[in-house]
Amino acid sequence: MSATERKKPSADLRNYYNLYMQIGMIVTLVILLILFKVPFKSGQTENFSQPKQETVKMEQVIQTHQDVKPPPPPVPQAPVAVPNDQVIDDSPIDLNAELDVNAPMKMPPPPPPPTEKKKNDQQVFVVVEHMPVLIGGLAKLQSKIHYPELARKAGIEGRVYVQFVVDEHGNVQDPKVIRGIGGGCDQEALRAVRQAKFRPGMQRGRPVKVRYSLPIVFKLQN
Repeated sequence: MSATERKKPSADLRNYYNLYMQIGMIVTLVILLILFKVPFKSGQTENFSQPKQETVKMEQVIQTHQDVKPPPPPVPQAPVAVPNDQVIDDSPIDLNAELDVNAPMKMPPPPPPPTEKKKNDQQVFVVVEHMPVLIGGLAKLQSKIHYPELARKAGIEGRVYVQFVVDEHGNVQDPKVIRGIGGGCDQEALRAVRQAKFRPGMQRGRPVKVRYSLPIVFKLQN
C-alpha cells in the first residue's frame, strides 16, 4: 500500500473499530452459547453413592459369678502313742453282795426354787400400776437448787433431765444426766436428786423398782 492510499479515509482502520468490536462480541457470545448447549458425555460414569455405614453390634456382657468354695476341712491330728507301762490293778467285784431294793436312795437335796420376791428385786419396771410419788413435790426439790456461779456468769439457763431408779424403799439409785446444759448445772441437778425421797411404785400390791426421770429447771432471776 502506497503512502497515497494510506492517507485515504477509507484506509483508516480506526473508522471500523466499533464495528469490529461488536462483531467480536457477537461471535464470542455465540461460541459460549454453543458450549453451554452441547452436552459432553464421558465414556465412564462415576458413581457418587454414599458408602454403606458399618453397623456396630453391641454384645451382651454376661456377669460372671464366682463360687466361693468352702475352706478345706482341718487336717486330723496324728494319734500320739502313749507308753502303756502302767499296770491297772483289777479290783475284785463282789458278786455275792445283796441288793436291798427297799433301801432309801441317797440323793443330794434339790436346790430351792427361785422365789418371786428375788425375781422382782432384780427387775426394774418402767410403768407400774402406781408410779412413784416425789415427797414434797417438785417445788420443794427446786428450792434445794443452788445456782452454779459459772452458769450465772455465763447466763446459762434451761432444763437438766435426770434419770434414776426409785427402789422399794423410795430411795434414788444410779442417777445420771440424760440431757444437760453444762456450766455446773448438771452436777447440781444430780446432787439435788440424790437427796430426794419418793413413795415407792406399787405393782400388784408390792413395792418394786421403777425407772423414773425428772426435769430440774435453772432460770436466772432478773
